[in-house]
Amino acid sequence: MVKTVTFNTEIPADRELRITLPADVPAGSAAVVITVSSPGPSTASTFGDWLNSEFFGMWHDRDDIEDTLQFAQKLRSRGWKRPA
Repeated sequence: MVKTVTFNTEIPADRELRITLPADVPAGSAAVVITVSSPGPSTASTFGDWLNSEFFGMWHDRDDIEDTLQFAQKLRSRGWKRPA
């Protein structure tokens, strides 16, 4: 049986990783392959990045929008409709 388990992680400065495998991985010999991609612009965002973005609270001071949740749902609904 061949089982592939994929982990995405950050390599720490000390370059030491500790991996705990899922319970369904059988004990015994295994080949471990580590693939390191070239560092490039990060597309990952944290919640803090989002909170500090220009999008968070962008409708806060709008007087013409009473219910921001309803307004956002309406925008999404229009965006998902295909032209006839």
